[in-house]
Amino acid sequence: MNVLETVYQFSDVVAEEIYEVSEEIDLAMGEYIINFDSQLTHVYILITGRLRQLVQHPNDQNKVLTLAIYESSFVAGWASHQANLSLETISAAEDSKLLKLSHQSWDKITKKHPEIGLLFNQRVTPADLWPLIIRQQGLCLPGSTKELKKWINNLCQESNVYWIFPGTPKSFELSSNKYWIVAENGELEYGTLMTQIELSDIQAKISKPLRLISFPESSLAGTSSFRPKITKESNIPESVDSSSILESDQDSPPNDNLPKETQYRFFESVPGYIPEAISCFRTVGDQLKLPIKVDILKRIFEEQSSKTEGKVSLQLCAAISESLGLKTQLLNLPVNLIGRLKTPSLVHLRDDELCVALASKTGKLLLARPKFGIESLTIEDLTPLSDEASCLPVLILQKTDRTPQKKFDFKWFLPLIKKNKRPLLEVLIASFFVQIFQLMNPLIVQQIVDKVIGQNGMSTLPVLAVLLFSFSLFENVLTAVRTNLFIDTTNRIDISLGEQVIDHLLRLPLTYFDKRPVGELSSRLGELEQIRSFLTGTALTVIMDAVFSVVYIIIMLVYSWVLTIVALLVAPILALLTFSLSPVIRSQLRSKANLNANTQNHLIEILTGIQTVKAQNFELKARWKWKERYSDYVAEGFRNAVTSTTANGLTQFFNQISSLSVLCVGAYLVLKGELTLGQLIAFRIIAGYVTTPLLRLSGLYQSFQQTSISLERLADIIDTPQESTETDQKNIPLAEIQGNITYEELSFRFGKQGPLQLTQVDLDISAGEFAAIVGQSGSGKSTLTKLLTRLYEPNAGRILVDSMDIAKVELYSLRSQIGIVPQDSLLFEGSVQDNISLSNPEATSDEVIAAAKVACAHEFIMSLPSGYASSVGERGGALSGGQRQRIAIARTVLQNPRLLIMDEATSALDYQTERLVSLNLMEYFRGKTVLFITHRLNSIVHADKIVMMHQGQVDEVGTHEELLELKGRYFALFNQQGNT
Repeated sequence: MNVLETVYQFSDVVAEEIYEVSEEIDLAMGEYIINFDSQLTHVYILITGRLRQLVQHPNDQNKVLTLAIYESSFVAGWASHQANLSLETISAAEDSKLLKLSHQSWDKITKKHPEIGLLFNQRVTPADLWPLIIRQQGLCLPGSTKELKKWINNLCQESNVYWIFPGTPKSFELSSNKYWIVAENGELEYGTLMTQIELSDIQAKISKPLRLISFPESSLAGTSSFRPKITKESNIPESVDSSSILESDQDSPPNDNLPKETQYRFFESVPGYIPEAISCFRTVGDQLKLPIKVDILKRIFEEQSSKTEGKVSLQLCAAISESLGLKTQLLNLPVNLIGRLKTPSLVHLRDDELCVALASKTGKLLLARPKFGIESLTIEDLTPLSDEASCLPVLILQKTDRTPQKKFDFKWFLPLIKKNKRPLLEVLIASFFVQIFQLMNPLIVQQIVDKVIGQNGMSTLPVLAVLLFSFSLFENVLTAVRTNLFIDTTNRIDISLGEQVIDHLLRLPLTYFDKRPVGELSSRLGELEQIRSFLTGTALTVIMDAVFSVVYIIIMLVYSWVLTIVALLVAPILALLTFSLSPVIRSQLRSKANLNANTQNHLIEILTGIQTVKAQNFELKARWKWKERYSDYVAEGFRNAVTSTTANGLTQFFNQISSLSVLCVGAYLVLKGELTLGQLIAFRIIAGYVTTPLLRLSGLYQSFQQTSISLERLADIIDTPQESTETDQKNIPLAEIQGNITYEELSFRFGKQGPLQLTQVDLDISAGEFAAIVGQSGSGKSTLTKLLTRLYEPNAGRILVDSMDIAKVELYSLRSQIGIVPQDSLLFEGSVQDNISLSNPEATSDEVIAAAKVACAHEFIMSLPSGYASSVGERGGALSGGQRQRIAIARTVLQNPRLLIMDEATSALDYQTERLVSLNLMEYFRGKTVLFITHRLNSIVHADKIVMMHQGQVDEVGTHEELLELKGRYFALFNQQGNT
């Protein structure tokens, strides 16, 4: 059976006729099939996917909203065709498949099969009602989008369709407490309000059936008069947060001038779809201060190029933008509305050209086109570049609170360097004098050669020897002082940096850790040492080398400008060699870092799960897998070593050539009498001070490349916004929790494209209730409680605690009042008492023992060798699973939270112990709300409320006795567990 038969309940004959006269079309997400101001010639039957109805916001003319989402049994364009008036704006909410029929074909089929017309003619949808509702003068509609959608859907259920046929008036009256409105545009104007007086007169005059829609008068506020003309709706879809994606015309300045092109940074590109797309993303990243990893973008585009013939689609750009933390919306923007486009946005022009909209004004658009540069284009310029319908495919990009910010670079370290500027300045001063004393060495050597040896001046030798010894002594003493001072300063910087990074890491949302293995995070944190070493070590060396190289070159010029040129000829060669090899080295270093992260991640997995590895007897396989990853890491390290060795070898070779050249030319100058032997030796030593940094140039640049990669990897942590954003920190703190919990139409999924884990959940839990949440695995029990603590954010709906929306209160004021005992209870190395008092270190021994007794843990603790002083081992490895769970429960009991969540925290306990623990918790937390998740139904028969979850929805709610009487899922599950 096909969709027309199963979903639309059409007969096989009707389905076959529809397929014969229809055309199957694919609609991409965001693509329109119906615009409000377009001329309608077809209807569209939804086969798969979802469609979105868009309307102008009644309270803000500059905004649009999604009025309804249609998933099945929907014919787009039917309401407009029925009313003989363009009423709808319909786009695809996801990739969809539809059947396209002309009005003539549809009318022919509905006439031949009246049951189809009856099926749709008696239905009232938001597409029918909305155009009628917005004609109401003085209308006071619900303020929020959510309430408005709920209200219009309820109104559809309360509405009815009536048909008035021509001829003799029928004997029925129009109810006075309802609105009766003409729902088609023909002999009577669409939206005409009917009264009982008009009815009999109209029935005698109309020549064809007249369709009326009625709805209760109490549903609307305001007067009963209607606007004579319908207001055009925008054909622009809503943004993800239900706000307008277009700028208000009123927000534009009086002049229509675009910003100057020089205000924007342009990223040039070589010809090609992929390089141009990367250029566009770099432009977007620059505008939104978004971290863009070019190598990752290039890899993604190249992987997808085989599927798209090398072209880059907006759909692919949308997927990449979503992965970067942006909210996206695809749409076809009429060219005449370009002045209201929010920027930056990606725009797709003819010939698959991708560009970035940088700014927009009335009738003008500033585009960054990788092929041509930054251009200001008018509507007339853009029309030839758009499609046949004079629309531009556009990808709207919007930042959210969770969008990473490009803020982690070398500037991020400036506050710490400024904080330690005094000791660093002392290091620089010490380095300056070290260089001065170092410079004395060749000058004194010159005097010894020329004065003592050349002129047999033995009397000056002792003086010069003492000076040479003294300067060497001062140089080494200052070097030692500088080193100690430097190490102390760098250690303090290291501690401050580490503290800031770890603090930021621990405050990141749980979704961040879900996507990244522990080994990878550990590897990224290890990059901190490389960055610190470069900033406080290599960078300082570079500064000193740069400053004194100028001094040395001036001194060399004083000796001989010819020798100076000969000595410096090697500089451009070494620079060219370094910069030509840098891309190769950078790529190898990045690959090496990633392979190291993979190796460390696998090793941590093995060591963390060593018990499973041994129990399942796959030590050999684990070793092979580690060896494979480690071999790849070593191989990449070898390739990097070969490249570096080659670079160093070439550097040494050119340096030797330079030294020989200086020696030969210098000898020639000495023989000609233009230079003394002492001057040649001194020049050679000083030239070494200049060429040594050049010799280190390759290593320095490689260190810089390594540090930039370390910055890039660590930026993944620092640039990710904390779960408590600046907006959240400004929210009011949550008052002391009383315990009333309300879930309102809550929906949630892991990831952007995954299945819904919770669907339209509505649930009320009163203060002081012991509420048990039960259901099969995967039914959404744990997810329900994780959303309560804001470990994840819902996709739709809200959660109220004591009538306060938890999304609008300060995060940590909520979590500090909630105690959670997860299924996988983690204990930290230390004693039993240390673990119980973890959240309350000041607790007395009596309080710790009382908490342990509530958790039924006191007896087994006292049976341990040292009682409460016994060590639990690493991660609680010295205890059984049930013992770990009871200590975790005791820890939460000692915390004495205002609201307790037990997330299958007794799964490792036997039935008797679990039942006793649940009874103890009921008694101890009497008057406080407890959410108790379990699979064992016989342990929660005394709960105040039992919530039965099934496939992400609340299936049944009641007490144990009430649910048994229902004989539903709870009853069946209770009996399956062998209970009576």
